[in-house]
Amino acid sequence: MEDRFFAGLVVTSRAISAVQGVRRRFFGVENIPADGGVVVTVNHTGYLDWMSVGLGLYEAGRCGRFMIKSEVHDVPVAGAIVRRARTVPVDRSAGGDAYRVAVQRLREGEAVIVYPESTLSRSFELKAFKTGAVRMAVEAGVPVVPAIVWGSQRQWTKGARRRMGRARIPIDVRFGPPQRYPRGVDVAAATGELRTVMEQLLHRVQDGYPDAPAGADWLPRRLGGSAPSPEAALVIEDAEAAEKARRRAEKAARRGPDNGAARTGTGCEWTRRR
Repeated sequence: MEDRFFAGLVVTSRAISAVQGVRRRFFGVENIPADGGVVVTVNHTGYLDWMSVGLGLYEAGRCGRFMIKSEVHDVPVAGAIVRRARTVPVDRSAGGDAYRVAVQRLREGEAVIVYPESTLSRSFELKAFKTGAVRMAVEAGVPVVPAIVWGSQRQWTKGARRRMGRARIPIDVRFGPPQRYPRGVDVAAATGELRTVMEQLLHRVQDGYPDAPAGADWLPRRLGGSAPSPEAALVIEDAEAAEKARRRAEKAARRGPDNGAARTGTGCEWTRRR
């Protein structure tokens, strides 16, 4: 693993965690292949999930390459960081570009991190999965390693109090056994099976988590928390998605058709040049 920039990010992340008093535990690191391409699928409950799964992969000697929204690449400081970290930008208006880049990275032996739920779960339960993770694993001929991060939603998420100070929050990360899918597999069925595996892994992590106070805003309703049920969360998320779509349409209309076309497709150009 030769990536000095990524190593610097790890040092910074560990320093931030130390200041916050985060108590992070890693399980199943031995399930991560020592080399070769691998898709790592992670649940999405908070804005800082990436830090824990990235540190977990680093424990196994791997540098994770995240698939993230292309908009992040446009943010002055954050954009420079994610480009240096070789993330895969996802432009939702041209998702095929990101998919092709991810498959190429996998063939080059990289560990590509995917959020199969696509968006953050307000209920903290697993949402429906997109099929992209399984499709790219099959096309690249690599395994999928399921991963669960639990506890980071206590730091920063939607619908719960932010706890970014020295709260001494425990965060558990567990990697499951590699899942392998042959060419010609029913991708939709395989994706459903992957979700079942991750749900079982999630429940295992939750059962071993050291802190679960009744009524906590970061805890699923199923476990006695005050988070919305999956059904109620879906209503909220659909309303948010509709509002975002409305704002994007208004922004595109202000830019005009020529500028909009120029913007589409630029999200992955830097990766194609590398």
